[in-house]
Amino acid sequence: EFCSYSDGCTMSAKKDSLVNIGGWLAVNDDVLYEEACSLVIVYEGLHTYGGMTGRDMEAMTIGIGESFDERHQAARVGQVEYLGGLMLDWGIPIVEPVGSHAVFLDAKRFYPQVPKEEFPAQTLAVNLYLEGGIRSVERGAVSAGRDSKTGEMRYPRLELVRLAIPRRAYTQSHMDVTAETILDLFQACGSQERGLRMTYEPKHLWMFHARFEPCWEFVG
Repeated sequence: EFCSYSDGCTMSAKKDSLVNIGGWLAVNDDVLYEEACSLVIVYEGLHTYGGMTGRDMEAMTIGIGESFDERHQAARVGQVEYLGGLMLDWGIPIVEPVGSHAVFLDAKRFYPQVPKEEFPAQTLAVNLYLEGGIRSVERGAVSAGRDSKTGEMRYPRLELVRLAIPRRAYTQSHMDVTAETILDLFQACGSQERGLRMTYEPKHLWMFHARFEPCWEFVG
């Protein structure tokens, strides 16, 4: 039914189809379909496999079926809901309602004193890794980058840190450790007066390749 309201769709099978690689493109236009079948040979491989191995296609077939299992979905969504619930219980600022694959920390409210020019969300992501080895991703000014026409920095209304939870990877204990690490940082957030400065600015994809250094000095 979802697809009936659109002209086409793309799907990353690395998400809820439970495989390591792959995806698909679907369109409801025969001419566009034939054109895509020709172009995919140039970039990926024949349209019958699109550059995927037989093993990966078989795994995707199984994964699609398992992803419709309500028990799997309940466990996956429930794990995210559990982590988000702890954040709300402890007064930690997050985006509500909690999603089905990730909890988003609101870095502007977490570090209101950190100037936007010093990337509060990236600062929080760095602190999560330093404090608890938690790998998150910034979704704020670093992700937005510069305006392609003016070269000016873009500062989105939201400065978020995404805690995406892989399916079938972590236990509740991992969620507890993650939550407690965030709580420790939140309780000490008043001491975080400065953020980060960018030391290397790539042309594209800052969130992957940019380099930063702290605007404060480490002690000890």
